[in-house]
Amino acid sequence: MSASIYLDYNATTPVAPEVAEAIQPFLYGLFGNPSSSHSYGRAAADAMAGAKHQVARLIGAEDDEIVFTGTATEANNTALLGAASALADTARRHIVVSAVEHPAVMQPVLHLRSQGWDVSLVPVDSAGCVLMSAIDEALRPDTALVSIMHANNEVGTIQPLAEIARRARALGILVHTDAAQSIGKIGVNVDALGVDLLTMAGHKFYAPKGIGALYVRRGTPLRRILFGADQEWGLRPGTENVALSVGLGVAAELAHKLLPQVGAMRRKRDALHEQLTAQVPGLQLNGHFAERLPNTLNVSFPGVDGADLLARAPQVAASTGSACHSGRREASGVLAAMGKSYEAARGAVRLSVGRDTTDEDVQRAAQGLVQAWRQLREA
Repeated sequence: MSASIYLDYNATTPVAPEVAEAIQPFLYGLFGNPSSSHSYGRAAADAMAGAKHQVARLIGAEDDEIVFTGTATEANNTALLGAASALADTARRHIVVSAVEHPAVMQPVLHLRSQGWDVSLVPVDSAGCVLMSAIDEALRPDTALVSIMHANNEVGTIQPLAEIARRARALGILVHTDAAQSIGKIGVNVDALGVDLLTMAGHKFYAPKGIGALYVRRGTPLRRILFGADQEWGLRPGTENVALSVGLGVAAELAHKLLPQVGAMRRKRDALHEQLTAQVPGLQLNGHFAERLPNTLNVSFPGVDGADLLARAPQVAASTGSACHSGRREASGVLAAMGKSYEAARGAVRLSVGRDTTDEDVQRAAQGLVQAWRQLREA
């Protein structure tokens, strides 16, 4: 494992040492249930409150607008199904989503469609950016909810979310965004974005897997989709995972502190792109050239299959798309929505750098990928 160059930070990140250290006491001595009234419970409740404050501060929210969840998928389901349930008795039965949403958004929306909701799929341009003209055409008097991801997990394109939200909210429409990929990589402020609901995934910004959060703006109509006791404002019943919540809080604090340093990731990403472009004629960038996550490089290698390329370069740990469904040997739906040819989509590889990526990693990865491409072309 130590010889491998990890370039799959969009799939998951390692747990930051500060996060791991903060979690430890809550696995042993501070093991109380936050609902208990004795000292053990109060210590756990205080820790949960502190973690919520840290997460809220990262996105410019209030502490009581944060709901801890098990995953970003759970947060997305809570936002979409909960909002739909709250508005089910109104005249609004229409939802707008983009054509490049993650399955954690698309599948709940398709479920709602099977329950009688009308769904509009908004197209994207060749860079993966939502077409504002299509947004304007999709918004209707009966639109209840718009859900557009903040940044794409495969190509990194950052959506014009603030403008989308401005147009939607002017019509009284709720706005949700899946910000799993953008948190910790670019600045995220819920008021600047104008969203009512926002999803976070801990393992995308150096917290453990199995912890996420949902931002719920005060006054947003949202019904529970899980039933039990009243933890997490009644939206996420069940005894809280105190240890991982504390970890998420520390990860959020680190993300806030280290955000000014994301320029280093951009420099390494661009260096990788430059080295590949110089040695692979016809290499094609997928995603917006400028409005893109600073760590994300999705490129199509001409004349080869991306999965075969990575198999030939085992020293490079990367993916051909989203880790949630990258095991399939089929072209990316995101790239198809962007109008990419089958050959370009077939040759695509997602390379995502992180805090720990070194200049040497970039150089070795470029060499390994170029060598693998040449071998496949000669085969």
